[in-house]
Amino acid sequence: MKFTKMEGLGNDYLYVYADRDPCDPAALSRRLSDRHFGAGSDGMIWILPSDQADFRMRIFNADGSEALMCGNGIRCVGKYVFDKGLTDKTDLTIETLSGIRHLSLCVTEGRVTSARVDMGKTAVSAPLVLEAAGRSVTVYPVSVGNPHAVLFCDPDTPIQQDTLTAVGRALEHHPAFPDGVNVEFVQVLSPARLRMRVWERGSGITMACGTGACAAAAAAEACGYCPPDGDVTVALDGGELTIRISPDHTAFMTGPAKIVYEGETADEYTQTAPGVTGGTV
Repeated sequence: MKFTKMEGLGNDYLYVYADRDPCDPAALSRRLSDRHFGAGSDGMIWILPSDQADFRMRIFNADGSEALMCGNGIRCVGKYVFDKGLTDKTDLTIETLSGIRHLSLCVTEGRVTSARVDMGKTAVSAPLVLEAAGRSVTVYPVSVGNPHAVLFCDPDTPIQQDTLTAVGRALEHHPAFPDGVNVEFVQVLSPARLRMRVWERGSGITMACGTGACAAAAAAEACGYCPPDGDVTVALDGGELTIRISPDHTAFMTGPAKIVYEGETADEYTQTAPGVTGGTV
């Protein structure tokens, strides 16, 4: 099985193009995502035919769980299908478990360098005060087609790794979020700039999260930290995204997408997905 490793701000996945759904993709994602015994990634993304859109994507986290949506991943899907000649369109529709998403590709010298994604509607709920890892925290539940919990932190104190791990893991599995949740730790640096670190459901600490950046901007706007309908730069461990929340609460995300390398698995790694073809073209 051929695959392409791609990253959006360090949020890295293994991408496979196939003409049908794979067998047991969860097991395959767990094995190949291992950073010691596999290729190493935050998960796997399958690019498939769609009868509703130009393409369909399925996202599997490093623990094998299937995600509803991935903002960094969908930009890479756009680059994959254009750069590899699967489409010549620069405006694409992608079917996800969160619905149809629209992409506008930025092409330079025949290659996609970045993409703007219509991420759909955001919904910010009333804050919750929860106990997590022995401390009381206030979180803002946000839906971006998938679930998020946004915490606003002191802008003058760096977000520590041990806090991110302890509180992030506790909130991911908190009874308030029976299906799990992505957790964003956000510092408001100015009305147009946020600093964010993330604990992703099913993957743990990652370099970036596109839907999480949208959730952070939506929560910041709802709390009055950021003005409505303005560009907000969200600085993540892996780089920066530009987020705009429109008056109807639709999130638009702009950011880069890159190919890291092409690979091919050994036979024992594809036994869980017999007959799968695809990858490089």
